[in-house]
Amino acid sequence: MTQAELARRLGITRSSVNGWEMGLALPSTALLVELARTFHVSTDYLLGLESEATMRMDGLSDREIAAVRELVDCLQVQKQ
Repeated sequence: MTQAELARRLGITRSSVNGWEMGLALPSTALLVELARTFHVSTDYLLGLESEATMRMDGLSDREIAAVRELVDCLQVQKQ
């Protein structure tokens, strides 16, 4: 996702996103929550308090959850 796309989703300017990436500014608490929702991670992960990203699978069937887990396992093996 580009800075412009993220900015559009959040209703802010691209330069704001650029400032975050460059370490010149920090997102507000409300935007931090929106970033977590956008990227499907916890705010703790974004803040560096958690080392692992988590994925919400609410609403998925057992079969769909198994497929996601299998895909993740496959990707992790490929990176080794």
